[in-house]
Amino acid sequence: MSSKLKVLISGTGFAGQGHADAFRAMGAEVAGMVGRTPSVVKEVTEKMNIPYAGSDWEQALKDCKPDIVSIATPGGAHYEPIKQAIAFGCHVFSDKPLTDKGETALELYELAQEKGVKTAFASSFRYMPHIQHAKQLVADGAIGEPVEVECISHFALERDIPFGWSHRKEAGGGRLNNNFTHMISIVTSVIGEKILSLIGEVRDDLGRAPIVEGVHNFKTRRDFIPKDLNDPSLEWGESNVEWSYTVLAKLESKFANNPVSVLFKHGGLNPKFQENHLVFYGTKGAIFIDGHYGMGPLNYYDETKTWNELALPQNIVDNQPKIEGDTERNWHYLVREFVNDIKGEPFESYQTFKEGSLYQKMIDIIRKNDNWTDVNHLQ
Repeated sequence: MSSKLKVLISGTGFAGQGHADAFRAMGAEVAGMVGRTPSVVKEVTEKMNIPYAGSDWEQALKDCKPDIVSIATPGGAHYEPIKQAIAFGCHVFSDKPLTDKGETALELYELAQEKGVKTAFASSFRYMPHIQHAKQLVADGAIGEPVEVECISHFALERDIPFGWSHRKEAGGGRLNNNFTHMISIVTSVIGEKILSLIGEVRDDLGRAPIVEGVHNFKTRRDFIPKDLNDPSLEWGESNVEWSYTVLAKLESKFANNPVSVLFKHGGLNPKFQENHLVFYGTKGAIFIDGHYGMGPLNYYDETKTWNELALPQNIVDNQPKIEGDTERNWHYLVREFVNDIKGEPFESYQTFKEGSLYQKMIDIIRKNDNWTDVNHLQ
C-alpha cells in the first residue's frame, strides 16, 4: 500500500487533536475533522491545518472518503459514528469506552468482523514503558509463577468539576469506563489476556455537579469550576454513575499453573496518602511500580529479600515513540501498530473491538452491584 492512508477524526478536543497528531506521525493524511460545534471545529482545523471541517459525520464520510476513522469523543457518542464508518468500509480506531453498554459494543465488534475492517481499541496505557518492563520480567520468570496483582489508585478529583459527559452513564462516563478499561488492559498485558471470572462493587459518592457553559476540552474542565458554589442562580446536574469501584478478577496465565488473583481498587474522589501503585506478586519475587498507570519507577523484590529499583531496558526505551506526555505517547504507539497492520507491514498484536466489547460487558456486570451476601441472619 503505497498511497497515503486518509483519516477522518471524530472529536475536536484533547483526544481528537492527539489522535490526529499520532496518525500524522505515521505518515497518514488527516483529511478532516468533525465536531458538534461548527465554530470550534473551524478553530481547531485551522490551527492544525486540517483541510475539512464539518459537523455532519455521515456527510464527512462521503466527502472525505477516509480509509480510517478515529473516534475521539466521549463513549456515549460512539455507537452511530462507528456503525456508519463500518458500513462505509472504514477501519476504526476508537478511544475507550467502546460504547456506553455491552450490547451495543458487541454489535459493533460483530459488524466490523462481518465487514472485514480492522479495529483498534485504545485502552492504551498497557504501552507504558515500566508496564512493558514488568511484562518482560514476568515472561522471563523473574518472579516465578505470578499469583496475585494489586492495583491501587485514588485520584482526589475535584467534586465541583463542571457537569458533563463524565457524570452520566449514557454519555460514557464513570470510573469503570475511563479508568478500569486501562487497568484491566495493563494487567492482562502482563499476566495473560484470558479473564476467567470477576466480581465487583461500585459507588456514586459525588451526587451532583455544577452546570457551566463553555467547556469544550476535557483537559481544561477544572478551569471552569465556579468561584461561588453557593450562588443561588447556579444550576446543578445529577450524577448517575460510579466514582469509586472495587473489582476482584481471576486471570489465566501461561506462566502459572493456577489462576492469578487481581484486585482493582479505585477511588475517583478520595485522596491518596501513599503513591498509587501496581504490584505483581509471584512465588519467587515481586514487581512494584509507582503510579496509577505504572509511571514508575519499577522496583523488584528478588531472592535476596530486598527491593531494588531497576532501570528500563534499552530495547523498551528505543521502541517508545519520542513523544511528550504519557497519554499522547501511548496513542502514538497503538496507532503505529494499527497503521502497520493495515499497510501489511510487521506489527505487534494490539487490542481490538473484541476487547472493547468484552470490557463493556464486564462493566455492565460490575455495575449491577448484586454480588453481596446478606449476613444479618448470622448475627
